[in-house]
Amino acid sequence: MIELEGVPELIDPVMVAAFEGWNDAGDAASTAVAHLEKEWKGEVFAALDAEDYYDFQVNRPTVFMDAGVRKITWPTTRLSVVRVGGEKPRDLVLVRGIEPSMRWRSFCNELLGFAHELGVELVVILGALLGDTPHTRPVPISGTTSDADLAQRMDLEETKYEGPTGIVGVLQEACTHAGVPAVSLWAAVPHYVSQPPNPKATMALLNRLEDLIDVRIPLGELPEDARAWQVGVDQLAAEDSEVAEYVQTLEEARDTAELPEASGEAIAREFERYLRRRDGGGGPGGHATADGGEAPPFRRDNPGERTRPPKPPKPSADTDDEDSSEE
Repeated sequence: MIELEGVPELIDPVMVAAFEGWNDAGDAASTAVAHLEKEWKGEVFAALDAEDYYDFQVNRPTVFMDAGVRKITWPTTRLSVVRVGGEKPRDLVLVRGIEPSMRWRSFCNELLGFAHELGVELVVILGALLGDTPHTRPVPISGTTSDADLAQRMDLEETKYEGPTGIVGVLQEACTHAGVPAVSLWAAVPHYVSQPPNPKATMALLNRLEDLIDVRIPLGELPEDARAWQVGVDQLAAEDSEVAEYVQTLEEARDTAELPEASGEAIAREFERYLRRRDGGGGPGGHATADGGEAPPFRRDNPGERTRPPKPPKPSADTDDEDSSEE
């Protein structure tokens, strides 16, 4: 039974969800939702029962001290609400948790129950996968939906993916069957530097979300963190000639593929975002890969030292990670 006491009537609500684990390379997606909660001071109003969906040997609870009293935090999925001000205020229902261990259909139905009770008009699910993309270029973001009309109206791709899927793909399909408009936004994270955090991918997801739902999202320290992250990866790559050569190969392939797109729509989108900002003032285990498989996390030789990229495989000539996003 869903209890929503204390939640005010919402204005044009959009549900934004992200889940740690297989769908969240570099923790880019879950960090994006956490950023929204922090910037807009979201207040949690509901949490799913952890025992219904999680294997505690896989996602263990944590013990902490609160004023000298030991307490336990259970792994679960929590919902919060934030109000975005401005000329046309609207509310966001933020869903942040861990990919469930079991009962995925019940999990999705419970989230859809909240969406129905709150009058949610659109569900946006954030994800991140490992791909053959260079860290030195803008992070590729693909937007997909199962709704042909929505794809045309919001400039998205109608998903054609077939293969293994995670909770992002299952929730999107559940929304479609329930008649709730749903979109997935995927960030491609370089597979040779998959260790979290990845502020550059997080910022790219937030920028695309901003365009999609037409709100101004304050980025806080993310731009500075993204620049520092790229400088750090540059230094690590420079220490290994094979990795540096591989990155250069990816750069050349990316630049060649995107040359016809360096015009019109992309430039206009960036300019619109600039105007909005000027006028507004204010998981465990592997991750999804572009081909639907699973890749190991970025290697850490010593927890107290910098991480080092593993030596990458030689890329094939026809690699194209942006057209094969996992759903």
